[in-house]
Amino acid sequence: MLTKANQFMWKKVLILLISFTFCWTTVACGSSTTSSMSQQSTSVVSAPKNQVTEGQYPVQQAQYNDVDGSYTLMLLNTPAGKSSTYQTTNLQMAQLTDEQIKAGEKSQLNISNSQPILYLTPDFRIEYVHNVTETQPDPATGQPQTIVVRQESSFWTPFAASFAGSAIANSLFAPRYYVPPVYQPGSALVGYGGYGSSYDQAVNQYRTRYNTTPPAVKNRTTLRTTGNIRSNPNSSVNRRTSPNSSRSTGSGFGATDLRSNPNKGSTQQRKPSFGTGSRSRSSFGTGSRRRR
Repeated sequence: MLTKANQFMWKKVLILLISFTFCWTTVACGSSTTSSMSQQSTSVVSAPKNQVTEGQYPVQQAQYNDVDGSYTLMLLNTPAGKSSTYQTTNLQMAQLTDEQIKAGEKSQLNISNSQPILYLTPDFRIEYVHNVTETQPDPATGQPQTIVVRQESSFWTPFAASFAGSAIANSLFAPRYYVPPVYQPGSALVGYGGYGSSYDQAVNQYRTRYNTTPPAVKNRTTLRTTGNIRSNPNSSVNRRTSPNSSRSTGSGFGATDLRSNPNKGSTQQRKPSFGTGSRSRSSFGTGSRRRR
């Protein structure tokens, strides 16, 4: 039979066990709640890259980078608190009609159902950033890797020669995917290297015309495979401007040295060759388009 002293001792042990169990349960629940709150906070903080997802916005400047085929657009009249920079690799383009231009419409980005379409005037110039790549041994492993060693800059005017025939001109008013012409150092890019209702069709047309793959498609494969999508930090950046341009747009969007908009002003435009990357003698002005 237990004495009073033994009974008191067992009561103390029982109380301690109950207290320990309660504390452990509280800590476990708290940890689970914290983990859940952390996951919830992470999902709330992550936001889409583009802060405008619907609407129509005038385009001040545009840049195309053949490292991955991405477009960076500087928009006007975006809602308060929303970034004016819009980036995408899924961009369709079309030319504004004569009627729209006469009505005063300017180059603009229309976003509907998450599909961006860039409507341009014939004289609108897109800054073209060309990435020069080289295959070099990885200092750590000795394995070959492809890296960007230099960047060059020119201008691309997709619809500068849209008066090249009614069959071609009529198709320019419907949204299409476009691939720039072959890049040539020191030359302006005029027209397109390929186009189609899908990006793959545009790429295939480019391959047929030039018997090679567009730089953006090559770079996506080689640079991502080797894990070197970023530029070599020790590389020299060589910005080239188009032969008839007074200024480049600078080092791209996001830079603190954006210069004057190359799409301002208007001068008479001569007929350049269409769909090629050969040197253009055009002044990239308004270039009134004659329809047949």
